Amino acid sequence: MRKAFVLLVPLVLSACTWGIKLDDGARNVRTAWNGDVGSCKEQGKVTVSVMNRVGPVDRSDLKVRDELEVLARNEAAKMGADTIKPLAEPSEGSQPWGAYSCGSRAVEPARGNAPPPPSQNTAPQGGFETVPLKN
Repeated sequence: MRKAFVLLVPLVLSACTWGIKLDDGARNVRTAWNGDVGSCKEQGKVTVSVMNRVGPVDRSDLKVRDELEVLARNEAAKMGADTIKPLAEPSEGSQPWGAYSCGSRAVEPARGNAPPPPSQNTAPQGGFETVPLKN
């Protein structure tokens, strides 16, 4: 019985991320981690939430944050926005985001594994880079 419980716990905990996927329309939504949305038009605000605990076990903070970003990008795409910005830190698995339309400032869609053209500056802004989750 004890061995079955030990084998079942990791399976249950890993099941939490199976249903959260980045929608096709959300692939063009960038995350403005540096908060630079001054020249953008606000589309609205969304609050997204995921489970941050499974029973007595806390989920990985990184996974929770990644899932919140994916959900926010999905919602922003539905609103016609091309940029999101976190409005506060995650709390109890919930986080508010601002959705913006920045027009030409949006990141171009990914082109598979091909390297970017040499004329583009590929350095992440603010020292961070957002990498989409794999399907």
